[in-house]
Amino acid sequence: MPELKRVVITGVGALTPIGNTAEAFGRALRVGASGAGPITRFDAAKFKTRFACEIKGFEPLDFFERSEVRKYDPFTQYALVAADEAIRHAGLDFEGLNRHRIGVIWGSGVGGLGTLQEQLLEFAQGDGTPRFNPFLGTKMLVNIAAGLISIRYGLRGLNFATVSACATSTTALIEAFNYLRWGQADVLIAGGSEAAINAVGVGSYNALRALSTRNEDPATASRPFDAARDGFVVGEGAGALVLEEYEHARRRGATILAEVVGGGMAADAYHLTGTHPEGEGATLSMQAALADAGLHAAQIDYLNAHATSTGLGDASELRAIARVFGPAPHLHISATKSMTGHLLGAAGAVEAIACVQAVQHDVVPPTINTRQVDPEFAHLQLTLGQAAYRPVEYAMSNSFGFGGHTATLIVRKHEGQ
Repeated sequence: MPELKRVVITGVGALTPIGNTAEAFGRALRVGASGAGPITRFDAAKFKTRFACEIKGFEPLDFFERSEVRKYDPFTQYALVAADEAIRHAGLDFEGLNRHRIGVIWGSGVGGLGTLQEQLLEFAQGDGTPRFNPFLGTKMLVNIAAGLISIRYGLRGLNFATVSACATSTTALIEAFNYLRWGQADVLIAGGSEAAINAVGVGSYNALRALSTRNEDPATASRPFDAARDGFVVGEGAGALVLEEYEHARRRGATILAEVVGGGMAADAYHLTGTHPEGEGATLSMQAALADAGLHAAQIDYLNAHATSTGLGDASELRAIARVFGPAPHLHISATKSMTGHLLGAAGAVEAIACVQAVQHDVVPPTINTRQVDPEFAHLQLTLGQAAYRPVEYAMSNSFGFGGHTATLIVRKHEGQ
């Protein structure tokens, strides 16, 4: 079997509720900013949950022609903006590269949900005559973001979408990592985007009793690991990473931000929406990622937990972490969803960027809002309240999704070797 190639990250781009660029996102993480506030996307007065983590100050016409805005659902707009930032950050000049070996792997949990809602409501309010937007069929497709990124830059390599609910964009990153180390591409733009802050998105998660209803204090509603946690806060946005074969990056003089060293995927095989009480799938994906990277658990310095602030979900993940890592006083754990909310299919990519920044800058972002740690997990280093400045050689990111999907990615600091 041919020797596997090394894979590095040379660019990142982010559009999040706490920052509209990767740099702004990182700054906000380090100071513990909350992105939660009252919903402005629609009238939520009659909803059980009336707040979310929305993107602020995003104007589509700053990035797209008016005709493009009509063709692209917000989740695709977010994807294109984040991908463009990552490409510029990586210093990619496609004119001098083989575009047949550059591709896109991009995911979304629900795709153009807002577009579908809007069109169905318009139809229901009419006289039965089908007057649908001619772009409805393409605006709602999950794969259309990957396609449009490739079209915009003329990239003819690998191109497909991943869908594994809230594990989606971590799955996309692991897929990109694998194709690159197998030698089937030189560069892949990978990540995910989501725009589900609408009546259907919020209403459906309310019906599942998955969302926090702390309407009186949205900024502190997302409180992972807290004994009084009452559900997640839905967010929106996108995260994009440029993954590149190491020698290709070195030849073009790219700045290397971090190296991808392992990925693992598994399944709880337990319940439609709930995680296994002991975190079976989470345990397996973390163990698989460690084995893939050739690492021992004691070598991981920082773990960005999936931790959405749901009662059963947080507990099952922390039990899995305890099984994999033991007491682990060396391991700093934090939940950046306490600040961004849960970006669903985009969460894994945004949290992978947090891990890249952690190894770059030797800083562990905090978990905010947690007042009283669930007593079962008080022995773990949960990095509460303030960022921890400490050496971070290896960082791990967990993502889990409805259907039992689990995915774990590991990155390490790049020392220039």
